[in-house]
Amino acid sequence: MNYIKLLRPKNYVKNFLILLPLVFSKNLFDSKFIIGIVFSLLSFCALSSAVYIFNDLCDKNKDKIHPFKSKRPIASGEVSTKAAIIIFVFLLCNCVVFNFFACRYMLKAWALLLVYLLQNILYSLKFKNVPILDIAIIAAGFLIRVFYGSIVFDIAISRWFYLTILVASFYLGMSKRRNELALVENNSTRDVLSFYNYNFLDKNMHICSSLTIVFYSLWCIDDSTAICFDKEYLLWTIPLVILICIAYNFEVEKSQKDDIVEILFGSKLLLVLIFLLGIMLIGIIYIPSFIC
Repeated sequence: MNYIKLLRPKNYVKNFLILLPLVFSKNLFDSKFIIGIVFSLLSFCALSSAVYIFNDLCDKNKDKIHPFKSKRPIASGEVSTKAAIIIFVFLLCNCVVFNFFACRYMLKAWALLLVYLLQNILYSLKFKNVPILDIAIIAAGFLIRVFYGSIVFDIAISRWFYLTILVASFYLGMSKRRNELALVENNSTRDVLSFYNYNFLDKNMHICSSLTIVFYSLWCIDDSTAICFDKEYLLWTIPLVILICIAYNFEVEKSQKDDIVEILFGSKLLLVLIFLLGIMLIGIIYIPSFIC
């Protein structure tokens, strides 16, 4: 059980961002993409777990005095450092194998995986203590997943879709730092928190959440989007996106957790709203195709 916790499987939900280009290209249910879907997800899940282990190894001493992170397998001593290193190497090897089956010799996909790994290693070693850059790296992790999916499935990303993911990623990154600030009063578990305050993070969170709604709305009404989908129906999804942003802000304000996924799974309202948005988008994108 401790070894499963070490991998942080709950965070695999982030890796489904890989499928977004496929979803909006109307190819999600195309059988020719099944192998790519399975192995791209497996590859990124293995890589992200390896990154989490590396980060836990670097932070184990500070995690021991954190109210929640002290329960992590390495910090609590339930998984030894040696065992964690072996699993880290094993996961990286699996990532390479899975990615080969996902995209063979697509150099851009391999490059993105390498960038993701290197930026997270640098983050764990140094950059997590550099203000603004630490948030930028967190945001980049979400973007890399989307671009990786775009390359694996050979599907271009529209400009408004890219901007929506970009600002939403910064929004999530700042919300993570905000709750870390709330949880650790003396900031001893993360040096970078001494550079931040609630006012700065709240203001920039609100800027990014507002831009997320604006860019998503522009994507819905863009002419290139209208060619693929009925933008009149897409407009009905905008209120849901607004409600999701409001609900997430509400959860961040009252939550006692600093992990984005924990906040998500801790809110029934957020889960329901995201589920409804997903159902609406799938219906708008795919039902006309099935009818035709």
